[in-house]
Amino acid sequence: MKKKKLLLVDGNSVAFRAFYALYNAMDNFKNSDGLYTNAIYAFKNMFEKILDQEQPTHALVAFDAGKTTFRTEMYQEYKAGRAKTPSEFREQLPYIRSLVHAFGVKEYELPNYEADDIIGTLATLASQEEDYEIVIVSGDRDLTQLVSDQITVYITIKGVSDLEVCTPEFIAEKYDGLTPRQIIDLKGLAGDKSDNLPGVTKVGEKTAIKLLKEYHSVEGIYEHIDELKASKMKENLINDQEQAFLSKRLATINTTAPIKIGLEEISYQGRHTDELIELYRKLNFQSFLDKMDTSQVKEDLASISYEYITELSDETLKGDEWTLYVEMLGENYHVDEIVGWAFGNQEKIYVSDNVDLLSDSRFVEALSTKQSIQTYDLKRQLVALNRYGCKQVVFSFDSLLAAYLLDTTDNSSDIANVAWNYGYKEIQSDEQVYGKGAKRGLPEDNQVFYAHLARKIKAIQWLTEPLTNELKEKNQWQLYAEMELPLAYVLADMEMTGITVDPTRLQQMKQDFAIRLNEIENKIYALAGEEFNINSPKQLGVVLFENLSLPVIKKTKTGYSTAVDVLEQLKTAHPIIEEILSYRQLAKLQSTYIEGLLKVIQPDGKIHTRYVQTLTQTGRLSSVDPNLQNIPIRLEEGRKIRQAFVPSQADWVIYSSDYSQIELRVLAHISNDAHLKAAFIEGQDIHTSTAMRVFGIANPEEVTANMRRDAKAVNFGIVYGISDFGLSQNLGITRKAAKQYIDTYFERYPGVKDYMQNIVVKAKEDGFVETLYHRRRYLPDIHAKNFNVRSFAERTAINSPIQGTAADILKMAMIELHRRLKAENFTAKMLLQVHDELVFEVPKDELSRLDQLVKEVMEQVVSLHVPLITDSNWGNTWYDAK
Repeated sequence: MKKKKLLLVDGNSVAFRAFYALYNAMDNFKNSDGLYTNAIYAFKNMFEKILDQEQPTHALVAFDAGKTTFRTEMYQEYKAGRAKTPSEFREQLPYIRSLVHAFGVKEYELPNYEADDIIGTLATLASQEEDYEIVIVSGDRDLTQLVSDQITVYITIKGVSDLEVCTPEFIAEKYDGLTPRQIIDLKGLAGDKSDNLPGVTKVGEKTAIKLLKEYHSVEGIYEHIDELKASKMKENLINDQEQAFLSKRLATINTTAPIKIGLEEISYQGRHTDELIELYRKLNFQSFLDKMDTSQVKEDLASISYEYITELSDETLKGDEWTLYVEMLGENYHVDEIVGWAFGNQEKIYVSDNVDLLSDSRFVEALSTKQSIQTYDLKRQLVALNRYGCKQVVFSFDSLLAAYLLDTTDNSSDIANVAWNYGYKEIQSDEQVYGKGAKRGLPEDNQVFYAHLARKIKAIQWLTEPLTNELKEKNQWQLYAEMELPLAYVLADMEMTGITVDPTRLQQMKQDFAIRLNEIENKIYALAGEEFNINSPKQLGVVLFENLSLPVIKKTKTGYSTAVDVLEQLKTAHPIIEEILSYRQLAKLQSTYIEGLLKVIQPDGKIHTRYVQTLTQTGRLSSVDPNLQNIPIRLEEGRKIRQAFVPSQADWVIYSSDYSQIELRVLAHISNDAHLKAAFIEGQDIHTSTAMRVFGIANPEEVTANMRRDAKAVNFGIVYGISDFGLSQNLGITRKAAKQYIDTYFERYPGVKDYMQNIVVKAKEDGFVETLYHRRRYLPDIHAKNFNVRSFAERTAINSPIQGTAADILKMAMIELHRRLKAENFTAKMLLQVHDELVFEVPKDELSRLDQLVKEVMEQVVSLHVPLITDSNWGNTWYDAK
């Protein structure tokens, strides 16, 4: 017999967590009537997710009926001292109840009792029947006392998105062998600050657990109280006996509350679509409305028109305008299997799972003659088609790139998400069709797969017009058409070219690192006086803070913190710390980079990283599979990993060129500060120049290394809107001294100060900032009530135009270099982009010409108030080129 599943949700607790999950962005969650909606929004996301995940047969959301309960009658101070419930939260509760009802779930409250008691009573009733499985969701750990083989409790631990799954085994592990029922005894002894349970004076959780492991319950302790040795703890137990029993009674959930609702009345029949639509409209939840699976949508999904083909014909290949999409189920389009494809126009859509047709000469020729081809994720499509010999494809529109520029926070790779946002709902998500994680795969019904491909073609066709119009309205069409679209072709070429890696060098490094790690291990064991698992934070914590008695900096829920920031503070306390930090750095390089790189070398002897063009909000590119931008070159051992990157041919070299201080040069241009511009125009060392101005020094020769270091920290800190606290941490000085540095800097560079103040004002007016080329960064937290959140948004407003413009300049240089390399018949190839650096491989007889070209293009691709300068080097490996 199939088991029934009862879902019980602690309404007040979860709603309160939902309110604070989006508290810092609360000002962005208001409907047209001024009602705050942050708690409703977050609650909806959690509630829908848990319903979909658990698929309950029965469900109920319990709410507190008021502050007065049988517990406050027993103890007037119960839950006293809690902060007053915010009015912004209270006004949302009725709508949360309406939302629960619209989802088809009963909600219930009982005067004089708490939601916990309703949940405890229903869970107990259901557990008396063998065919029930019970799931409880709450933000309150009091409910974990109900956990059993039949009852699982989910506790929200981060907002409402992360859930801690509490089972009898979990409780035993968390509380050192206690049973769920003993949690009420634990609260009886240790009390509970959140509920204002007094407990026993100076008896904490650790002591309480120790007592309960020996005597099992509060009652058991007091039955054996005379056996306890004389101590202050025994004295406190005797004096606070009444408090202990009271706290236990208050903590105990009533599982026989007089509820007037039974299991048969809370069967779950599914959501009420009409009610949800009405509620979403009232709350201005447009994104939820767009994703509603209405009956009309179901009808449209069932009626998509397409033709399945196994071969090509003149009829299928005709027309000047196409929409084309090639489907792969994985993320790495360089190696993942192509499972199907679709193409067509407004009149007819064709789908096929015969991927060999992609290499048919008639199809390849037809592609090269089309006047307009629309797609989604142009670079992915280019690489996929290239694998089948289609090398001359020119796409006219990429709806993924367009959507990303219009909303950089929504970087979904799923067409359905973008389509829904623009009102096209006749498509399911990939997750709905293919599943997710290990279960991802083609649906059993081929017709479902073919129809999904056809809908993708329809969605791409639908999106072209609204995306084009919005790009033009926001003055971003040029950014899209002249930068991002052509860049996708450049990146596709770079990815397909790849960079050659010498595995023998990596293997040698792996052996060398293993020897070094073993040496450091032995040093650590000698300094510790014992062998232990260095990679275990728990064991390491015991060694450092108990055996070696080092000062405890920070504790976590599981013990002592041994995080890097903690170890850095302990560097001078014991020589073992330096060795542990070295061990961690080398182990990270070994596992992540050396072993990681060896795994991704393809049969052609190259690594083909993927550049994600639609991830960052500043426009910077990201490298994945593998990430070549994150090789830690500040460490010599990290830099040496670049020795494995070599040219693909003999008598070639690796050539590297990067911009010198491009962000500071962009700052000089944007701020128009006379002194900053003069330093760059005159070719001064900018950090020395800043040190002279900040410290009042007349001659550069008088600037010490420390002065230049401090000036460098101020320069780059200013670019990121650094605070006096941040600068004090960076330089190891007082906040007062750091503030003096910053104040003096602004006195000496008033244009920079004006820029920073003006850009924040403009961000507050517009809700976004822009680069010189109209790349936008939206700042929803710029009006946040929380000071730290608002301050971060203000720093982002200052930095984004600078960092984003620098990224834009590099992209323009890449596009122009790619064009010139082809136009001037170079055999040299552009291989990598790493932050402000471009990496090429080049025959030695082209080196001089390439050096001249790269310098010319990178330094002249745009005209700023200050010159752009590049540093170029070359050698037999990437390491030698730096």
